[in-house]
Amino acid sequence: MNKVNRTAPSVKSRDSIVAGTLCGLPIILFFVSLFLGRFSVDPLTVPQVLAAAALESIPNFPLSIPHTWPDVVDTVILKVRFPRVIAALLIGTGLAVSGASFQGLFRNPLVSPHILGVASGAGFGAALGIILSGETWVIQTFAFSFGVLAVGLTYTLAKIYKTTPTLVLVLAGIVVGSFFSALISLLKYMADPYEKLPAIVFWLMGSLSSVKAGDLMFLLVPIVLGTTVLLLIRWRINVLAMGEDEARTLGVDTARMARAIILCATLITATAVCFSGVIGWVGLVVPHIARMIVGPDYRKLLPLSAAIGASYLLIIDDLARTLTAAEIPLGILTAIIGAPVFAWLLKTKKVGWS
Repeated sequence: MNKVNRTAPSVKSRDSIVAGTLCGLPIILFFVSLFLGRFSVDPLTVPQVLAAAALESIPNFPLSIPHTWPDVVDTVILKVRFPRVIAALLIGTGLAVSGASFQGLFRNPLVSPHILGVASGAGFGAALGIILSGETWVIQTFAFSFGVLAVGLTYTLAKIYKTTPTLVLVLAGIVVGSFFSALISLLKYMADPYEKLPAIVFWLMGSLSSVKAGDLMFLLVPIVLGTTVLLLIRWRINVLAMGEDEARTLGVDTARMARAIILCATLITATAVCFSGVIGWVGLVVPHIARMIVGPDYRKLLPLSAAIGASYLLIIDDLARTLTAAEIPLGILTAIIGAPVFAWLLKTKKVGWS
């Protein structure tokens, strides 16, 4: 008995150390990603470039950092890598938090942020924007609009039935997702095979190569807003994960909470998809990894999922732009890595709520 008592705190302490380390990992990866790439940059130069840019942005600030590096370094770090790194951190965080929240809401470990059709809807919108215009802002606007529309159709279709609303939502999401997937195939069939079709295919596979500094605010506000709300109500997701009857017994308005979670997760996912394309597996695998470390308590699970999701997608993006001469689409790498990891979780029986 004494041996068990000595072992349990040790395991708990080890898990706390691992969780704390993972929460600090995005900060380390942020700086590593800025000097990592085909254009070599001295790691010690990166903080100087960031500090110099920050000081120059302050009007009439008396201090400045001597500019001892080539101008091309400023371009590479501030205009190319910095927006991309921030986008990867935001999108990875948002997808992981959305996936964990949906898994709690639907009480299903196989649920991902795309379950309600947002990815297929956004994909159709982006494909339509590529065919009609090709301008980046048109593609992003169409992708976001149709992603939200797809979830709206899913929710409207599910309201037809009065029983098992979470199950009906999942089934309605499959129906709507399949419908928009068919429309995507139709657009690909009609698209110009030399220009439009390759652009559609590449966009659907996911990439952060088109993210610019001016996009960050449009990416930052919706993802931070949706993620913050989900983090604030994460203790209620614990109650929802127990089941609707138990949640009502404890005084939780399940319908209202479900709407809030769906709204926030849809806002996050639609924003992420319209800037990065369809990136799978992040919102499915990351919550299970976090659950292995801190357990099913959403008060700890959601923050850790955010940290792991940010780190994971940033590592994937670093690999995508450095492994080969031509950039590898993110969706390919997340599937190649995510599928075996999820299979391993299934084998070790780590997929679940205990």
